[in-house]
Formats: sequence, C-alpha cells, structure tokens
Amino acid sequence: MVKLGDLGSPKSIKKRKRVGRGNGSGHGTTSGRGTKGQLSRSGGRTKPGFEGGQMPLQRRLPYLKGFKNTRKKINNLINVGQLEKFKEDSVIDFDILVKSGFITNKSNPVKILGSGELTKKLTIKANYFSKNAAVKIEKAGGKMEVI
Repeated sequence: MVKLGDLGSPKSIKKRKRVGRGNGSGHGTTSGRGTKGQLSRSGGRTKPGFEGGQMPLQRRLPYLKGFKNTRKKINNLINVGQLEKFKEDSVIDFDILVKSGFITNKSNPVKILGSGELTKKLTIKANYFSKNAAVKIEKAGGKMEVI
C-alpha cells in the first residue's frame, strides 16, 4: 500500500554532509574548509569582541582614567567682590555683565558667589545666587532678582 509520505522525488530529502570520513567521500583531508587560515582551524569562528589578537576594547577601557560627564551644568561664576566696581544703585543684568567682560560664555547661566565684600547698594539680576552671596547683597542694602 502506497502512503502519502512515500510520494515525491527521491531528491526531496537531502542527506547530511558527512565531512572528515576519508578522501573517497569527497569531503576528506580538509573537510571542505580549504587550506590554512583562521576559518580552517578548529574554533575558527571567534568569540564576540575578538579583534584578531589586538587587545579588545572591553580590556582597553579600564586603563582610561575617569569619565567625562556630558550633561554637566557649567555656570558663569561671578563673585560679589567683583561687583564692587559698579556704581551705587545701578541695575546689573546679563547684558551689563557681558559688556564689562565678566561673562565668558553667553549660552551659560549666571551664578553669583559670595567671595569678597560688597559695600554698594545694587540690584542684581542673575539665574542663581549662593546663600553667602544673598546674605552679603541684602546686608549692603541691595536687591536680588532671579531671572
């Protein structure tokens, strides 16, 4: 009795290639790998990260010291003592600080720090004020405005 599984071409089922079983098989000696070279060796395909004997990246990286924080906030820092050069009762804002040469990078915010002494009454407009700077400005009778 002929079954459905028996029908079809005899070539429809391919035999597995048996390599390394002598030269009479057609796949002897080098077993279809060719002669010499990385891929002819046992374990010829290498592990992930192998760079041909060069020190791999994952082993080189620990030698590099530290890292660079790409999201670090950088402020234009100005001390209270530096503001002493302005006239009494003047309003100090971003544009005046740029003209006077205190600000180096126009894209960064301004922070007022508390180093130095302030004797003049000033109105200061900045992004940030340190606690020490705030005390010294108020002590001199000045005002702070956060931008």
